[in-house]
Amino acid sequence: MKDNFNASLAMLLHHEGGYVNHPDDPGGRTNYGVTQRVYEDFLGREVTEKEMKEMPLEDVRAIYKKNYWDRIRGDDLPPGIDFCVFDWAVNAGISRASKALQQAINVDDDGIIGSQTVAKVCDQANHTNVVNTIAVKRENFYRDLKTFDTFGRGWLRRNDETRQSALKMAEKDV
Repeated sequence: MKDNFNASLAMLLHHEGGYVNHPDDPGGRTNYGVTQRVYEDFLGREVTEKEMKEMPLEDVRAIYKKNYWDRIRGDDLPPGIDFCVFDWAVNAGISRASKALQQAINVDDDGIIGSQTVAKVCDQANHTNVVNTIAVKRENFYRDLKTFDTFGRGWLRRNDETRQSALKMAEKDV
């Protein structure tokens, strides 16, 4: 598959925005969607609020590549599917997004994208169906969260924008 990481990251960062510290967000301090805990793990030390606000984009890119893109095997997934799985993995966890992909293509949903999942998704004749199935699962997940009243509108908009972008990427690949 062709490398869609840079294009996917640009679209993801549009969704993630800049620095936030919303009191109802269990992630706490975040910048570009990277939580303080993840940034501290990346650097191997505690970080200040100032460091969170001034997080370099090179660090953001490295975190997303290693912690998310590589773990969902983004380079091995078809265009469009790579982005929709990546965006949801960042937003709600690698295992959850991976399971949604696996359920969409009818393989064992262990939450780890391995060679069986990659082979099956690459054999899919219609990537549009896979993207749409994942988007429906994602919307249902959001609607079940107790924080839906606070964040739901934004999540649904993000899911719709991700679906539309992923479908365009999949169409270009055909």
